[in-house]
Amino acid sequence: PQMISGKKRSFVLQVKGESMIEEGILDGDYVVVAEEQEAVNGDIVVALLENGLATLKRFFKEATRIRLEPANSNMSPIYATNVNVQGKVVGVIRKFNTAN
Repeated sequence: PQMISGKKRSFVLQVKGESMIEEGILDGDYVVVAEEQEAVNGDIVVALLENGLATLKRFFKEATRIRLEPANSNMSPIYATNVNVQGKVVGVIRKFNTAN
């Protein structure tokens, strides 16, 4: 598929949790991520936090910090000063339940 071909390296991660449900990214989905170290405001990124955990959120650079905004009105943003962007989400893959 076009979303995973091209000159940039990409990888796939399985989503855990409901922080991006208002963007249509659901628990158990797979996201296709283009490797990128930089992000612009509004990008949906995979970010590595200082505690070593990865998170999938919308990226916003503020004056003195980074805001990682969930797409779930029941959740709060993550604020950090040091975030390593691993890549930008370029697609979502969902497995449909085929049970009768």
